[in-house]
Amino acid sequence: MKLLALVACLLSLCGCSSSSKETPTLKVAASPTPHAIILNSVKEDLKKEGINLEIIEIDDYNIPNRSLADKEIDANYFQHEQFLQNQIAEHHYCLVSIATIHIEPLSLYSHTISSLSDLPDAAKIAIPNDPTNEGRALALLEQQSLISLKAGPNSTIHMISKNPKQLQFLEIDAALLPRILDDVSLAAIPTNYALQAGLSPAKDALAHEDSSSPYVNVLVVRCGDETREDLQKLKEALTSDKTRQFILDRFHGEIVPAF
Repeated sequence: MKLLALVACLLSLCGCSSSSKETPTLKVAASPTPHAIILNSVKEDLKKEGINLEIIEIDDYNIPNRSLADKEIDANYFQHEQFLQNQIAEHHYCLVSIATIHIEPLSLYSHTISSLSDLPDAAKIAIPNDPTNEGRALALLEQQSLISLKAGPNSTIHMISKNPKQLQFLEIDAALLPRILDDVSLAAIPTNYALQAGLSPAKDALAHEDSSSPYVNVLVVRCGDETREDLQKLKEALTSDKTRQFILDRFHGEIVPAF
């Protein structure tokens, strides 16, 4: 019995020693494409810095900021600054961006027409239903001379002042937009969801935002965590020359580094 007790004690001590040396885990929520892909590219570099990066893939825009505010994760990487500010205003989250990473030009896609000049009257146009991306979509349609908007930020369909083709607008959850392309004449799809669906902004889009787009995707943390060492190492990895080259090589201009 004494021997068993001694063995149990030794095993317990070994277990305590082992757990104390475990690599700390950094939990980051990200859209599968391109955010999780970019995060995966720095995973081994962070491991060398003593950080185990756990990437939690999400498709629902409403989850990552709530999860971050509730301390279920340590950071998120899926959104642009304007979306973040809208979420903060609506939900009173105390969150802050600590790095600008890349631009995803929002683009117009169709399975039924090959040129915007072929867009028929009364055509159905699907646009994202979240405030900032809806405004982006409408601004892009205005740039293509399909509609005119009243002045103001974060435009909605109620701010359309001219609609000569009498286009019909469907406000759809951004993640669902690629799935309804067969049911509409045109859809304005954020690049991350387009890439997940096998759509190429460079090859398949009829029009897209240019590189001057202000909608830069950011790395977001809780207020007060801005100087945390592990988060600063993640920031450094995501804004390194190595990551810049990875984005250029992996996405061939479909997303653009912003650092």
